[in-house]
Amino acid sequence: MKPEKIPGTKYVRKPGSHILLADRPGGPFGNISLFCGSASHDLAEEIGEYLKVRVGKYSRVVFSNENIFIRLNESVRGQDVYLVQTMGTPLHDNIMEMLIMVDTLKRDSAARINVVIPYLSYSRSDKKDQPRVGIAARLLANMIEVAGTDRYITIDLHAGQIQGFYNIPGDVLTAFHLISDYVNDLHIPDLVVVSADLGFAKKGRNWAERLGAPHAIIEKRRVDNKERPEALSIIGDVEGKNVLLVDDEVLTAGSAVNAVEAIRSYGARDVYFAFTHPLMTDIGYERLAALGLKEIICTNTLPVPAEKQLPNMTVLSVAPLLAEVILRSHAGRSVGELFDE
Repeated sequence: MKPEKIPGTKYVRKPGSHILLADRPGGPFGNISLFCGSASHDLAEEIGEYLKVRVGKYSRVVFSNENIFIRLNESVRGQDVYLVQTMGTPLHDNIMEMLIMVDTLKRDSAARINVVIPYLSYSRSDKKDQPRVGIAARLLANMIEVAGTDRYITIDLHAGQIQGFYNIPGDVLTAFHLISDYVNDLHIPDLVVVSADLGFAKKGRNWAERLGAPHAIIEKRRVDNKERPEALSIIGDVEGKNVLLVDDEVLTAGSAVNAVEAIRSYGARDVYFAFTHPLMTDIGYERLAALGLKEIICTNTLPVPAEKQLPNMTVLSVAPLLAEVILRSHAGRSVGELFDE
């Protein structure tokens, strides 16, 4: 057997070094148990296939008054439970379902409850940047903890300081290695990495360093809280170059439209667009479809329905990354080792 690189990491696994859960019955928190919420069925099945663990069964009923009822169809007493639930649309149904499931797992005497939230919502509401506003990211953290969660796992927070809102341990992962490995294998000539805005500049520099390419930045300004910000200029040179536009998430694709228009106005050739979270509305898909991008690259932290996948869209799976982190968390092994940390 040849050494195997775990997708989404820097870690190359030597032959025979993979510890399967079947080889390790029990542990400090009992056997592993995998469940999923309504928003993450496909992703959870992929994770379960990687771990050789069946996704647990439960019943979910939504009553006429919109109350959600959850009943486990199997016992989790004394087990190390991992609940996979991303925070996509319908957002508040998915959040409430996750909280009720955590409470249900706790009351069935699970030894440890870990929530795996590939996309964590309210990440932009991390501070009081206006008078008389709340901090929803902190509120959400409190709700997750009070429900009975012992640990959380998530990917690419919009604001890293949100980790400080939690009093429970967590693993904040990144899809950077997964996506950058894919782009690197494309061997795009004359490549320039462009950060979608100044706030993404630091991460954009990491992209440029990883791909051995120059870095440029879109300077933009949001006028009167309008949905689409105004892209003002590009700091850097893209003329005659192929461009990789990088960002963390896409909702309406308004920023992407302005960024691509600016990039092309400065004489760029083909434009690729890479981001982690496809939190896209119908208008977002329509705008991306109309942009004529060479390739759109994202992950499945949020489900992308087959009927909405564009012909030029590549969706990379975070399942191996999450599964390996779950395995290491359960076995008490280092997660940082996956990233040379």
